[in-house]
Amino acid sequence: MKALLLKYKPVIKFIITFLAVYGVLSMGYNFYLDLSKVGTYYPDYITNLVAVQTQNLLEVLGYNTQMLPHPNEPSIMVVVEGKYLARVIEGCNGTSIIILFVSFIIAFAGRFKTTVFYVIAGSVLIYVVNLVRIVILSIGLYHYPWREEVLHTVIFPGIIYGMVFLLWMFWVNRFSHINK
Repeated sequence: MKALLLKYKPVIKFIITFLAVYGVLSMGYNFYLDLSKVGTYYPDYITNLVAVQTQNLLEVLGYNTQMLPHPNEPSIMVVVEGKYLARVIEGCNGTSIIILFVSFIIAFAGRFKTTVFYVIAGSVLIYVVNLVRIVILSIGLYHYPWREEVLHTVIFPGIIYGMVFLLWMFWVNRFSHINK
């Protein structure tokens, strides 16, 4: 048994570190969501910020856009040119994806400064790409509403998760201690 533990020590260390970081960050995020129910931003600050920034980007692109609180659920309705297209829910704000990304990077940590810089830079990149994803999805739904299923469930999740996967592979191959 000891030989197996020694042989698979890096794998076991990765799994334990990943699960610990993911658990702590997820619990912290759930705590934040519970606290935000009594806050001034609807449905929570991060989701509200994503909705406002989406509206700003859509308006810069020439689309008359409104973000309205959904009357029946904790989400924000995306209304472009008077047409209700979609809703921004907590799952759209990218935080869960960032938590997954950060957990993986820390589980494959490299030098401290490099790890911190990569976590911050990668998180910002994921946030921005997610924001652009919502903007493009909104434009796509406005012009091609019959493509909603493929746009929302295949193409755009593929873009965001594909980018996260590439960031992970770049990290593992360039900076993590796994290569040493």
